[in-house]
Amino acid sequence: MVRAGLSPERLTRAGAELADEAGFDQVTLSALARHFDVKVASLYSHLKNSHELKTRIALFALEELADRVAHAVAGRAGKDALTAFANAYRDYARAHPGRYDAARFRLDPQTAAASAGVRHAQMARAILRGYDLAEPDQTHAVRMLGSVFHGYVSLEAAGGFSHTDVASQDSWAWTLDSLDAALRRRATP
Repeated sequence: MVRAGLSPERLTRAGAELADEAGFDQVTLSALARHFDVKVASLYSHLKNSHELKTRIALFALEELADRVAHAVAGRAGKDALTAFANAYRDYARAHPGRYDAARFRLDPQTAAASAGVRHAQMARAILRGYDLAEPDQTHAVRMLGSVFHGYVSLEAAGGFSHTDVASQDSWAWTLDSLDAALRRRATP
């Protein structure tokens, strides 16, 4: 019998909340069953296994992050768009650390191709049109932005910037200024 009120969507959202509270690696069917005060077996009518749950949370997080970034960059161009994209990304990672980790969960190629991850790359390329980059520089720039944003957010979350009196926000602004300058230097003549 299917427990009233449980659905794949509700379990996914609860799993995303659990990820933010306890860490994405702590999200299991057992933890979710405890959260809903049900037996693990009752979840199998909604989910095949923990991998499906984690995949659903990853897709949810990618969609949620893409929506936030799209809203932030709408109507912006150049450095303003780059800054809005970066800030939305950083803000999401700070507000939802478990979901942010979930967004990096390895998806199979077919699932990844149908995910909001594609929107992330499209938005990054749209921002880069303001810098007039030709290929392969545009692909390099997409990878650079993702690497810098992820690296900064990860180090910041781990407390890596708490060793000096320089505010992390000041370094973030300096980093975005430097990215903008580097992208402008690479513009196609």
